Amino acid sequence: MIKKLSIAVALIIAGSMYAQEGGTASPYSFFGIGSQQFRGTFENRAMGGMGVYSDSLHLNLLNPAQLGRLRFVTFAIGGNHNEVTLKDGSNEDNTSITTVDYIALSFPVSRKMGVSFGLVPYTAVGYELDDSTDDVLNQFSGRGGLNRAFLSAGYNVFKGLYLGGSVNYNFGNIQNEVVRSQEEVELATREQNRSDIFGFSFELAAQYDTMITDNLELRTSVKYVPATTIASENTREVASVIFNNLGLIQDLETIDVPIADTDFDFPSSFTIGAGIGKPNKWFFGGEYTSQKTSSFTNRGFELNDVSFEDASQIRFGGFYIPKYNSVSSYFQRVTYRAGFRYEESGIMIGNEDINEFGISFGVGLPAGRRISNINLTFEVGQRGTTNAGLVEENFFNVGVSLSLNDIWFVQRKFN
Repeated sequence: MIKKLSIAVALIIAGSMYAQEGGTASPYSFFGIGSQQFRGTFENRAMGGMGVYSDSLHLNLLNPAQLGRLRFVTFAIGGNHNEVTLKDGSNEDNTSITTVDYIALSFPVSRKMGVSFGLVPYTAVGYELDDSTDDVLNQFSGRGGLNRAFLSAGYNVFKGLYLGGSVNYNFGNIQNEVVRSQEEVELATREQNRSDIFGFSFELAAQYDTMITDNLELRTSVKYVPATTIASENTREVASVIFNNLGLIQDLETIDVPIADTDFDFPSSFTIGAGIGKPNKWFFGGEYTSQKTSSFTNRGFELNDVSFEDASQIRFGGFYIPKYNSVSSYFQRVTYRAGFRYEESGIMIGNEDINEFGISFGVGLPAGRRISNINLTFEVGQRGTTNAGLVEENFFNVGVSLSLNDIWFVQRKFN
């Protein structure tokens, strides 16, 4: 059953992921290559985005080393609905976005090795901004983003030690537009910039687990993402435009402006995590990530009072299962998760750092007669600030994912 379902859903979801654009409504996606998206499963997201924990059932997209412990074929898909309230010192607006966040398939190659592949978002661009003076109006808009196709493998070197790595192909396009109009001037000017970005990146990871008492297990992990350079093919179009009676823009004359292709540096990052828990009962841990985003430059526009610094993230979270093998109570087999995260984005506008925090919780609901489950995740948080005329975002995320498990490649003993 899972084989047929995996193929059908994979085709549908992969097509919709490739087609969806602007998986964010954040004005801060204007900067760099857009807002970086969370690339783990909703099981991880419910625990504050922490990736130090994994088991033999669930796919961990954040740490490829943990594929070495995989025992079942796992097909994972997840979708998210995001409600956002945007406000500055005097105005407020609401928006919502629904996206497909990941699709992945993993399977054990042997008792010591597992492999996974899939598609996840990497960045998203989606904004509309106005910059007005007494007689001049600049209207900025953008959409697009990058997707990431990945192939990962993990290996159990010896008891407790797992090593892994991922090869990622990043691809997508980012489109920016600015319309400049002046009071009492009939014609306006529109500039459209598009960058088609593509290239490879890599990840290396390690995990070490050990029992420190008869009931307590210590887990530690590290992940390193080396800096890589990817290509950006750029185009620019400038047009004289006029607004019709409905307020829509009509092109009068369009000129293609030659613009050089460029290379873009993906920053390196380093993540370290640790946690403690009782197997199949509870776990609590934390992670810290440092990312060299100070190498970022804004794409397409020259900006004043904007700079990039190194980014950092702190995540804490865990889970609790009352009784994983209960036969008398369904709710005792439910996994209850919660977490907290705080992120420094690395973007500084004027003298204001653009930071973000989120509080999350969720449940893993056993589904069917096998070991599959449905995961529900809820997160509330805030990004940005209203200081210095900037925008504060208050968001609420609802995520739903499926983790479908089965056993493949089992040799028949009887016909």
